Amino acid sequence: MGAHGASALMAVAQARGRISNSSDKLCVLTHCNTGSLATSGYGTALGVIRALHEQGKLEHAYCTETRPYNQGARLTAFELMHDGLPATLVCDSAAAYLMASGKVDAVVVGADRVVATGDTANKIGTYMLAIVAAQHNVPFFVAAPVTTLDPALANGSQIVIEARPSEEITHFRGTRVVDERVQVWNPSFDVTPASLIAGIITEKGLVPKSGTHFEVAKFVRQHDSARAVPAPLPLADGVIPEEGSAAAEAAASGFYALDLETVKDYVAARPNLCKHVGPESSKATWGVREVGDGNINFVFIVEGPSGGVAIKQSLPYIRCVGESWPLTQDRMRLEGAALADEALHTPQHVPALYSYDATMALIVMQYIVPPAIILRKGLCPCVVVPGCGCPSVSMLGHVCPFIVVAGCVRPWRRRRVVEFTNPEMCELTEAVIFTEPYIPHPNNKHTSPQLDADVATLQADVEAKAAICDLKRKFHSKTDALLHGDLHTGSIMIDHTGVWMIDPEFAMYGPMGFDVGKFHANLMLMLFATHGHERTKLAQKQQYVEQREWLSKCLVDTWTGFEQKFLDLWNKHAAKEAQENTASPQVLAGGSAAQGMDVLRLYQATFMEDLWADTVRFAGAVMIRRLVGIAHVADMNTIEDADVRAGCERRALRFGRELLVHPSKFRDITSIRDMAVAAAAS
Repeated sequence: MGAHGASALMAVAQARGRISNSSDKLCVLTHCNTGSLATSGYGTALGVIRALHEQGKLEHAYCTETRPYNQGARLTAFELMHDGLPATLVCDSAAAYLMASGKVDAVVVGADRVVATGDTANKIGTYMLAIVAAQHNVPFFVAAPVTTLDPALANGSQIVIEARPSEEITHFRGTRVVDERVQVWNPSFDVTPASLIAGIITEKGLVPKSGTHFEVAKFVRQHDSARAVPAPLPLADGVIPEEGSAAAEAAASGFYALDLETVKDYVAARPNLCKHVGPESSKATWGVREVGDGNINFVFIVEGPSGGVAIKQSLPYIRCVGESWPLTQDRMRLEGAALADEALHTPQHVPALYSYDATMALIVMQYIVPPAIILRKGLCPCVVVPGCGCPSVSMLGHVCPFIVVAGCVRPWRRRRVVEFTNPEMCELTEAVIFTEPYIPHPNNKHTSPQLDADVATLQADVEAKAAICDLKRKFHSKTDALLHGDLHTGSIMIDHTGVWMIDPEFAMYGPMGFDVGKFHANLMLMLFATHGHERTKLAQKQQYVEQREWLSKCLVDTWTGFEQKFLDLWNKHAAKEAQENTASPQVLAGGSAAQGMDVLRLYQATFMEDLWADTVRFAGAVMIRRLVGIAHVADMNTIEDADVRAGCERRALRFGRELLVHPSKFRDITSIRDMAVAAAAS
């Protein structure tokens, strides 16, 4: 990155009047950089400075001490001396006065991360230098390898900043030198906005700049083809803009939580959304309601003369807990990406995505109009009856397009696993499903005192704890397919004509049995709950009998339909897979096409056996979590008589434990159905 970086510095410095012509020399200030001795190469920012020196264009180099580790004093200064460059070490706090004295013609710093807009994270103090440089008309450059560019993050606000130990500034040589009563804030990095950066220099050239933003994603696609770069989502104006353009900038006002009034203002200010609701002039007549389940997010429905939209907004914490449980708002980006991805394969089974607003942490989607309802809301008052159809297609729609994953590991899939990394949402799942129910934890809830003894028994159950530990390992390590991540009866909308999957904010690559098992678990929870509703609502007894029959059939149809569709698609893509992938089962057979299919069939049988075992165990874990963990299901909660409810929950809890600990008892889906029906009625 040395030669073209040096040329860029010279050109911008001359354009800003820092030097008179290209034959002049530059005085350059650098912050938190090491070169060849530390990076085993020509260097990043120091590579630019070395190139200036080799071209006879370097007057002097200034390096900051770079607190709290003094990398500048210990490393950068050493390398400048090692290379024989004219250099001076200055305190971090002296840089502003150095620029004011006219002794700096350009600043070039390194970077720990550069996101899609060009916002850059680097050692603390970098942002301050950028502001000072702007004040004194000194061009400010970032030098970083292409591997540092991270277009998966929309802007600098999504960069997680590490907090360093307070002892780094309260102690000197192990002795405290600061009053113990004082509070300490010690961030390790800061973020410099792209608007303050004159250029981003890489070993592949300069990243193009458009307006106040850099086209990082486009640059990475051009120069790092091995890396998966997510396509840009439609932003708040409803179009997919060129990376780095002004249209790609999120709402400048910053994040605020919408309410029933401000959500109308949000839609009215965006013509591309108004066309789905009604003209801005009709805003006073629009209807708004909040329909979220109250657990994590806000979901608004805005309706007007032209139709409606659904708006989902994430708070920076879990809604039902509050600020004591912070949660990434980046989940909205991942949900939008998952919906866009699903729409490529099964657009009839997901709501259309109209826009994604990174600053407001929200997505705007198609409003699925009545008579479509959330499946759970139909089950609880028993309005879903035979003839409504089985919603298994919702699962098939999003799992089966990734059929080639089952065949073998492919490079593109590895990149997608990284693209859909969803660490905080996965940590949430791991806590509420695989950990908290099995220990005394303040987040847990159960019907008390009726289930006190049952919960104590579970939390002392060695077999259950060993089983959940093994299942948690599978959740961590398997990456079969792109999962919905939270597929339950509240994530499905259904009517007599169609099925839609919603809310994939937990989207991740993981074990297919997790999604399939979770959905089956929720069907079984309702199956157990029908007996409680039947006892407390005798007038509807026949309806609940019919509902149990429907649920029993749906359990079987969901698995058998999924299995058949999954294998059909696998076989359909088998020949193409063999042509494109030397690690496919058919190629590994090394013989005739018939032998290749023999290998494939045997592998498919092994794969499906493993998938079935995962499905059974995950179903059991989810049933347990929904009965004693932080968030329950309305299926059980709406049974008004606590004793009756506790009886249903106890039977479901014991059945869930059997699924988790003894999956071999359940040979196939009919055995699960038969045993669940018997256990629920006992």
